[in-house]
Amino acid sequence: MNRAAKTGIIGACAVALGLGGFGAYDIAHGQSRPSGGRRRTVTPAAESSTPPPTAKAGTFARGFLKDWAAGPAHYTAAAGETDAPKDARQALDAYRAGVKLRSLAFSDIATTGTDPRRGNAVRVTFTVTARLTAGTWSYPGVLDVVQDAAGQQAVRWSPSVLHPQLGAGQSLRLGPLTQPASQVRVLARDGKTRLTGERFPSLAAIVSTIGAHVAATEKGRDGSGVTVVNTAGASVATLKVFKEPTAVSVRTTIDAGLQAAAEKAVHDQQVDGKPAGVVALDRHNGHIRAVAYDGPDGDIAINAAKAPGSTMKIITSAALFDRAGMTPDSTAPCLKTQAASGQVFHNEADVPANPDATLLQAFAESCNTAFVKEGFDHLVHGGDDAADLHDEAHDMFGFGSWSIGGGVQTTDPSVPATPSGGDKAAQFIGQGQVTASPLVLASVAATVRDGAFHQPVILPDQPQTPAPHPLSPTTAGYLQRMMRAVATSGTASARLGTLSGVGAKTGTAEEGDGTNGWLTAYNDDLAVASLVEGGSSGVGSAGYVVWDLLTAR
Repeated sequence: MNRAAKTGIIGACAVALGLGGFGAYDIAHGQSRPSGGRRRTVTPAAESSTPPPTAKAGTFARGFLKDWAAGPAHYTAAAGETDAPKDARQALDAYRAGVKLRSLAFSDIATTGTDPRRGNAVRVTFTVTARLTAGTWSYPGVLDVVQDAAGQQAVRWSPSVLHPQLGAGQSLRLGPLTQPASQVRVLARDGKTRLTGERFPSLAAIVSTIGAHVAATEKGRDGSGVTVVNTAGASVATLKVFKEPTAVSVRTTIDAGLQAAAEKAVHDQQVDGKPAGVVALDRHNGHIRAVAYDGPDGDIAINAAKAPGSTMKIITSAALFDRAGMTPDSTAPCLKTQAASGQVFHNEADVPANPDATLLQAFAESCNTAFVKEGFDHLVHGGDDAADLHDEAHDMFGFGSWSIGGGVQTTDPSVPATPSGGDKAAQFIGQGQVTASPLVLASVAATVRDGAFHQPVILPDQPQTPAPHPLSPTTAGYLQRMMRAVATSGTASARLGTLSGVGAKTGTAEEGDGTNGWLTAYNDDLAVASLVEGGSSGVGSAGYVVWDLLTAR
């Protein structure tokens, strides 16, 4: 071939490519364009009821994805390959800005046949690999290709082209992921075991309260990820997590193992289905180790306001020691009846009369008449002065308004400073207007065993208000001696007599036409108190619950 011929052929080829580039045929998309380089838009109204050929639909989809991946300079071209160019262009720009896109690639592009939901479209699936400022995100994508009567093809546009979970009015955003307040992790004292209402039903309200209280003042560390947001900018779904948000954690004083034992104890078959509540404290520091309850009256473990019955004789005895100079060996006659303040008081039927009884014997047998007489004679000083029991409870045992931490509410005990009428005598045996909860009685037992009051708390860093005055070593020793006698030979011996180092006090309190059973006790580590509503005696009801906790480990 001569030089002139070669030149002619090369020139002809260049023209042909030029024409192809300007509009004779779109090689990438496999379809004809009209002259002028602008293809006809396929509107939804012009869609054919016949799907395009599968192979051509796949080629067209690859071209659309190629333009999308090429970046903003090609978004107009990509949008023009849809049936809604204006909406598509805006959405492609919003996608890039919202996810902070650096680059985009598509792989595994495949046609899967006719879209079963729309018989006139070919479904194309693909894998999106988006490199964002926070990292790489891959996810499966899907789109439909349709055609008009002339065979012109288009991507049927919807937000789901950008991501299958994206709906109308929604967009994607790369940004901080926060931990919801409900996800505050409330932990046991080991700092590992999570406390939940599902695992520990009695703690459900407590955990919720602590979680809300902590969430109001502390925030976890934000994570990062891609979310679906609505028109108001609120997140409706999380699609990709690059960094998990760190939840706020709060450690409580609860011992998970003992809490499990407490949950089981309030359902002890010996309790016979009666409402029951129990609290266990670390006697060294007042930390609440377990709280459990069962029954229709709410958390009676920390919120009961019930007459404590003979368990109040612990504080009455302390007042007799501190304010009347008595000792456990002082005479305290246990008579069949005792009149005081216009009332006649009786003992339980199984309490024998003993006119020569000591205070220790009266305490061990829970003789009401002895404590009514001694309390009234020594602690009610004529006229209206009957505040000694109140003062002892407040000054030595810390009775008052407690805050156990985390916003958890408890019911304060009540020992009136100015009882009137028969209550002046009834208060000494835990009746009248005297009220308490198992939390309060567990604290009383802990104060005796430790020799000092430690305000109960459920958060270890919660400030603890001390009692105005310390319990004297002499009084603490006297009370320990008497409570040990209750456990070994007195009213609690049937349940606790075999346990080493245990001191206790039982109580049966009248309420309406029935009675409630109480028992509070301590060992070397714990102080435990239980209330069983409807219990006919302390040892025969609450005694089983306390036993379960004292022997739990």
